[in-house]
Amino acid sequence: MKNITYRQVGDFNIPNLILPPEEANITLGKWGMLHKDYLLKHKKVVFTTLLAEGKLWQYLADIDTQAQQMFDTLIEQMKEAEGVTEKLKEKNQMEWVQRMGNIQARAREIVCEKLIFN
Repeated sequence: MKNITYRQVGDFNIPNLILPPEEANITLGKWGMLHKDYLLKHKKVVFTTLLAEGKLWQYLADIDTQAQQMFDTLIEQMKEAEGVTEKLKEKNQMEWVQRMGNIQARAREIVCEKLIFN
C-alpha cells in the first residue's frame, strides 16, 4: 500500500495525487482532436479514466490513426465504385472536383459516425 500525503486547503485535507506519465511526443491530428472534444463534452467519465490511467493520449493517437486509415480507404473505394479517375480529372476538372468533394464529405460522415462520435 502506498503512503498517501495530503495538503490542507481551508478546513479540508486534499490528497496529493500524481498522474502517471504519458508519452510527451504524441501529436494528434484532426480525428484525434475531434474525438478528444467529443469525450470531454459527452463521455467525461471515459476521458477522466483514461487521463488518470495515463492512457488518454495514446488512445487518442490510435483513434486518429484508425480514422485516417478508414477515411483514406473509403475514399479509394468510393472513387473506384463511382468511376472518379485521373482520366475524368483530365477530361472535366470541375466535375472531378465536385465528385471528389462529395466523396470526401460522405467519407468524413462515415468516419465520424463509426469512430469519432461513438
